[in-house]
Amino acid sequence: MSRTSRIAGAVVGVVALAGSLAACGGDSLEKEKSGPGTASDSRKGSLVVGAASFTESKVLAELYAQVLAGAGYSTSVTTVKNRELYEPSLEKGEIDVVPEYAATIAEFLNAKVNGASEAAKKPVASGDAAATVAALEKLATPLGLKVLPAGKAVDQNAFAVTKEFAEKNKLTTLSDLGRSKIKVKIAAGDECEVRPFCAPGLKKTYGIDVTGIDPKGVGTPQSKQAVKDGKVQLVLTTTTDAVLDSYGLVFLEDDKKLQNADNVLPVLNAKDAGAPDIAEALGKLTGVLTTEDLAELNRKVDAERAKPADVAKEYLLAKGLLKK
Repeated sequence: MSRTSRIAGAVVGVVALAGSLAACGGDSLEKEKSGPGTASDSRKGSLVVGAASFTESKVLAELYAQVLAGAGYSTSVTTVKNRELYEPSLEKGEIDVVPEYAATIAEFLNAKVNGASEAAKKPVASGDAAATVAALEKLATPLGLKVLPAGKAVDQNAFAVTKEFAEKNKLTTLSDLGRSKIKVKIAAGDECEVRPFCAPGLKKTYGIDVTGIDPKGVGTPQSKQAVKDGKVQLVLTTTTDAVLDSYGLVFLEDDKKLQNADNVLPVLNAKDAGAPDIAEALGKLTGVLTTEDLAELNRKVDAERAKPADVAKEYLLAKGLLKK
């Protein structure tokens, strides 16, 4: 996948989940107005689309919201910090649909249902998208969640360093970084400390000496700037990061396949958003969207400072998924 695809996510220590939810309480959901194309008065009722707090998730949420608005629903987008917070809201019906990544959400639910230690011993996600989605469905259905088919668009986590740092230390892969014995601090989300795809996985799989996390977020401008400025050595971003070059950063190849293939797919609250027309509308988008499309949409938001709602509308109109 390298520069064409990638993405943020994997499991979590569910023990820490209860504490984080209690700490955030009712303030965890930050309501935002959905973008152009949102139906204001609908015959079919209203739907809340959830987004995590990074560019691609916000873009996907706007795509979902506007496609569903076109299908006759009144829609709004709610931005939530991370999966640990929005997944319980999805189960409760506070959120109706979220854009997800098959392997990531599968392992998250594996840890939630079976316990983090058991999930670590028996992962359900792999590089096989069909098998991963099948495992995801088995975990999600008893929780009242409905998993729609995955598409071609796929996103994986990726780690990057400055070109200068890579050249100086002869690094092209994460294995090279592990062998170098260089101590590194990672700019990422604070959950990087416990998620197996991040700091624990880098230590276990590659022997990388991770000394700490700078919690500036996954692939945020602040995270990439911190690496560019030499404040940290490594940034967690995604392979659809379209502005890496502008910070003078390069990916280190995940040569031991720490990351699973993460195909984009919608996950719904089965009771509130299980209607066939919802699946049909989202299915049309899933069938069209590619990894390259995602990278370009991300670039417009991150590099051109366009609004997620605007780039979503432009894309849907171009693909014939919205009426002018």
